[in-house]
Amino acid sequence: MTDEAHGPVAAKMISRLKAALAPTTLTLRNDSAQHAGHAGHDGSGESHFSLVIESAAFDGLSRVERQRLVFKTIGDLMDREIHALQIQASAPH
Repeated sequence: MTDEAHGPVAAKMISRLKAALAPTTLTLRNDSAQHAGHAGHDGSGESHFSLVIESAAFDGLSRVERQRLVFKTIGDLMDREIHALQIQASAPH
């Protein structure tokens, strides 16, 4: 498992995802610097992320259901602290 993003928002996301989904792969990348000056960039340095996650919890779920499960897991962070989250979610083969 690799945690590439650092900072308080990333730490909360990683903690919640690990606790709820027990991922076999988790890579979180902070893309915020690429969005400086764009809408949704709040200057915190933690507003835009890319997530690659593999978990048995996704087995049998559609792509949309997997994304919904990720959003449910990170909960209120999407409402207040995260402007954009790109998700690549899969179940183990």
